[in-house]
Amino acid sequence: MNNLVEVTRGDHRSDGRFVLLVVDDDESVGAALVAQLADHRVRGHHFPHAAEALLAAGALQPDAAVVAAGLATMSCTELVRLLARRAGIATVVGVGDDDGAVAVAALKAGATACVRRPYRPEEVLPILRAIRPETAGALDPPIELGGLRVDPATFEVSLHGRAVALPLKEFRLLYFFMSHAERTVTREQLLANVWGGISDDTSNTLTVHIKRLRRRLARDGEQAPTIVTVRGLGYRFVPAAASATPSTS
Repeated sequence: MNNLVEVTRGDHRSDGRFVLLVVDDDESVGAALVAQLADHRVRGHHFPHAAEALLAAGALQPDAAVVAAGLATMSCTELVRLLARRAGIATVVGVGDDDGAVAVAALKAGATACVRRPYRPEEVLPILRAIRPETAGALDPPIELGGLRVDPATFEVSLHGRAVALPLKEFRLLYFFMSHAERTVTREQLLANVWGGISDDTSNTLTVHIKRLRRRLARDGEQAPTIVTVRGLGYRFVPAAASATPSTS
């Protein structure tokens, strides 16, 4: 019952995090998901009892709920109906190999989607992003490499402590590069992930944005990362600590 006390104190959304109810009567499974998603700025609250989760839902005002298909404390389908249809909370059902019938019933009752249980963050996070697309960046953790730090929750960038102002597209481009540091990424991958598609216009725009990004990162003569052109393939991001050799661009 400690969770109920905590959520009634207010100010639970002051940090702008995605708020998630996890209703699972297996303590290890439910608590593990909450812990894993915490690294992605998801404020999870685990409840082993459906009744507790329903009581807390009003105070938490969650963005979504994850409900285990095999709940012992209440029918999963009934809980989905109460959360999704009556409270308007997007509800995802965690299913195992033998939960096919429950999954169908839950979807008919208003569930948004089903996900494999035991849960894997890489499978849950895309569903949460789809539920609240405006929080997509906030669900990704900050990255820091070679003195360069990017934070998708605040869109802040700093290089050796100096703030670097970047337009949104350049920020997303840099975050993608840093997420794939030391790996060659193709122009097609960059266009698909940053611009959402490929066309002649976006292909030319990519070249321009990379030139601008290189200039911004190299200001003030500081040791900076490099974006290396890999001829015929794409680009490779090399953090400052490993960028002693000149760029081939």
